[in-house]
Amino acid sequence: MRQVVVFDAADLATESAFWAGMFGGRVLEDDAWHTVFDADGRWVIGIQLAPNHVPPDWPEGSPQQVHLDLHVDDPASCHAEAIARGARLLQSADDLTAAEGHQVYADPAGHPFCIGWGHPDDEAIRQVLRDQG
Repeated sequence: MRQVVVFDAADLATESAFWAGMFGGRVLEDDAWHTVFDADGRWVIGIQLAPNHVPPDWPEGSPQQVHLDLHVDDPASCHAEAIARGARLLQSADDLTAAEGHQVYADPAGHPFCIGWGHPDDEAIRQVLRDQG
């Protein structure tokens, strides 16, 4: 039915509010699990209570287990939103106005994610797939 990435977090409220904000959605909560929905009501991320969660130290230290790539049209405004919601910039791009690039962040629980731009949109990807038969 769906594929959902699940993040462990010691602070469910902070972690789920961060991702709900990034996706323009909302959170459905219970004691040990939060479900994050996007603005269209699709379940996009789960947050599981892990009281002893230790965040990875990436990209320079211990490797991450998984990370999200958020492909956006406006990297500067997405960067500002991520930082305002509690993200930490881990690795910056040389130029946010470049035609293509990415920056690496950590969410409030320390999970890494990237904001990238200049990637093909959904229709361009569908066209490539059609062309390949």
